[in-house]
Amino acid sequence: MAPAMRWLPHCRRLGVALSGGADSAMLAVHAAAYAQRHGLDLHCLHVHHGLQEAAGRWRDRARDLAQRLGAGWQETQVTVDFSHGDGIESAARTARYKALIEMSRGLGLDGVLLAHHQDDQAETVLMRLLRGAGPEGLAAMRAISEREGMPFLRPWLGVPRKLILACAQRYVQQHGWEAVQDPTNIQEDYTRGALRGRLTPHLDERWPGWQAILARHARQSAELADLLTEVAAQDFAGLQPSEDRLSFSLADWRALSPPRQAQVLRHWLAQAGLRMPSDARLRELMRQMRQLHALGHDRSLQLKHDGWVIACVKGRMLLVSSNTLQ
Repeated sequence: MAPAMRWLPHCRRLGVALSGGADSAMLAVHAAAYAQRHGLDLHCLHVHHGLQEAAGRWRDRARDLAQRLGAGWQETQVTVDFSHGDGIESAARTARYKALIEMSRGLGLDGVLLAHHQDDQAETVLMRLLRGAGPEGLAAMRAISEREGMPFLRPWLGVPRKLILACAQRYVQQHGWEAVQDPTNIQEDYTRGALRGRLTPHLDERWPGWQAILARHARQSAELADLLTEVAAQDFAGLQPSEDRLSFSLADWRALSPPRQAQVLRHWLAQAGLRMPSDARLRELMRQMRQLHALGHDRSLQLKHDGWVIACVKGRMLLVSSNTLQ
């Protein structure tokens, strides 16, 4: 049984993100059948980004499917914020998750189904590999993840998209409802679209089934990332952490091997809710921390990171809000 499916028995009110495309539509169809069999309350959630002229028609098509399935319907329109310097794909994704979380909380849902499939997973692994991601990044999308306390479930990460498209075609023939097609999925102005248009055909020709191989790599990377997290948590517990876990002993940290020093620093920053530093920035922090220990504990260190300051006071590494220092 897929990990996401094991979560469903805990749900009484379930959501499914429905864009109107074939992937989300077929997930909604299967979710409706599951909900009917198990007495669940199913709601279709639609996010209108306003980035495509056809977005209104896609909403209407998705709403029509929800009505056919006898599911609840909830929609919201968002304004995609580009002020943080993110690309259009990243900014739209951020807005979409925020909207899904808000709708889910309003409906009192226990979880939200997402239609990411094996091909999506393989593309994500490939893009993260090219960006230099580590084991956690190469784990790509998790079958069960959580954002702001809301569980997101991806039951189809092991399902090839060709099977989903075949299912969508049968649905057209049997019920007359046809999914919408988003042109940005293949437009080369977008990273994922460029990958599908330029690289995927060559991979399909040279390495048939490469998607399954990369999806397996994601599962293995997830297992490795979970193991590293366990080791880092154990190591951090041995660093005499403070109750709020914002400080630890520099001397105890230095007694660890270099790989474990790096991993425990990532763990420290992650549990504080901070983004991961680049590899170069992390190495520089480690260099300064080793130098601090070599010269004694009176040398000042203040490294700004994600709105906080990493400092050393009397032999202890501290995370201090930058607002506190102003």
